[in-house]
Amino acid sequence: MDDVRHLALLGLMGSGKTTVGRLVSEALGWPLVDSDLVVEERTGMTVAELWERGGEPAYRPHEREAVTQALAGPGPTVVAVAAGAIEDRVALASIGQAGVVRVWLRARPETVAARVGLSDHRPLIADDPFAILTAQAEERAAAYGDAADLVLDVEGRTPEELASRIIEAMGARP
Repeated sequence: MDDVRHLALLGLMGSGKTTVGRLVSEALGWPLVDSDLVVEERTGMTVAELWERGGEPAYRPHEREAVTQALAGPGPTVVAVAAGAIEDRVALASIGQAGVVRVWLRARPETVAARVGLSDHRPLIADDPFAILTAQAEERAAAYGDAADLVLDVEGRTPEELASRIIEAMGARP
């Protein structure tokens, strides 16, 4: 693990990146950076408020900056990467750099749709969570798969089991 500076957790919204990230962070003693929370802290607005003010163009640059800055630091950090960052070539380049271990928390659309439901803080899926998350899963699957060093299916696994698997794969001991 000497050459590992960051752990980047990838996946759809609701796949468990923040929850699993928190567990891995605590076990390794590495700080957790949640890119969505970083955006909210820097802008003073929730993701929903940013979307309301200007849609995707108002949010994505902040998302890119949060991800690239988190992964540019000396580390070590656990980074819960915003779901859409996989579609941004600048953020994707940061995710793909040396010293970053990338884990895709792969979840079925019906699983994440049930988790996020009709949430007012997730404006991108407000109208039809299942349909939108299904489309995102299909559109992003290849990019997540190409980027990932490790793919973990979340179905039937607890966050603790997923965190343990990540720590084991990294060769670390909590």
